[in-house]
Amino acid sequence: MKREDTVKNRTFLADRRWVVPITIAAFIAASILISSFIKTADYSILCSLAKTRSTAVEKYSATPIQLQAIIHYATSQIVPQQNFQEISVTFDVLKKRSPCNFLVFGLGYDSLMWSALNPNGNTIFLEEDQKWVQTVLKDAPSLHAHAVKYRTQLKEANDLLNHYRSEPSCYPSKAYLRGNDKCRLALTGFPDEYYDTEWDLIMIDAPRGWFPEAPGRMAAIFSAAVMARNRKGSGVTHVFLHDVNRRVEKVFAEEFLCRKYLVKSVGRLWHFEIPPASNTSSPDSHQFC
Repeated sequence: MKREDTVKNRTFLADRRWVVPITIAAFIAASILISSFIKTADYSILCSLAKTRSTAVEKYSATPIQLQAIIHYATSQIVPQQNFQEISVTFDVLKKRSPCNFLVFGLGYDSLMWSALNPNGNTIFLEEDQKWVQTVLKDAPSLHAHAVKYRTQLKEANDLLNHYRSEPSCYPSKAYLRGNDKCRLALTGFPDEYYDTEWDLIMIDAPRGWFPEAPGRMAAIFSAAVMARNRKGSGVTHVFLHDVNRRVEKVFAEEFLCRKYLVKSVGRLWHFEIPPASNTSSPDSHQFC
């Protein structure tokens, strides 16, 4: 290969690294414009006064975290954990439900994006690594994140399934989270707002789950199912699980989130719509699915 061709190839590869971050920035900017246009149009129909239209535009202008996210992704070569097609699945739901209560397991390069796509909503991140939380919040102090501790290890996955099937406090009709020390899959010792908030969307993209001593996502999946079943408000709970190409994520999803509630599969992401237990035909069953 000629030296000129080598230089051109390297330049092409370098340029490609910018594609995803810039696309994400454009994605956020487009969502701001679409939201502003639609809601301003609604106000225009109701009231033709120029002052009212001006107020509507101001009300639905970009939030500070949206502007920060646009700048961040437009000037960064670091890409989010999920690809564009996977991100679009959650974005499609956020367009309909935002502002909403959005719980995200994990804190990473995509956190600013998730907050920006839920403007004026309540987006909370749960992260196992205290030092990583401090690192991220130093650059993005507007994010709402908590460092949490998990009681499980990935190597215990099979044992935890057997435990759930024999421990009454894990049964769907009796399961609860705060203070449920008997059920090893229940997430305990978390911040109060984790328990006190009724979550509309739950994203499970953490904790780590690729080596035996890692916490694994078993408890996060189980607890998401419990919260969704205990929902008191109207509608379903949207649960998004990433890395379903891995055995543990797939097995626990099928055990607790249920194939019958799976509405979309894109790449390594599964999207579930889980109704409250009060809307199901067998709320007293010992199995979730």
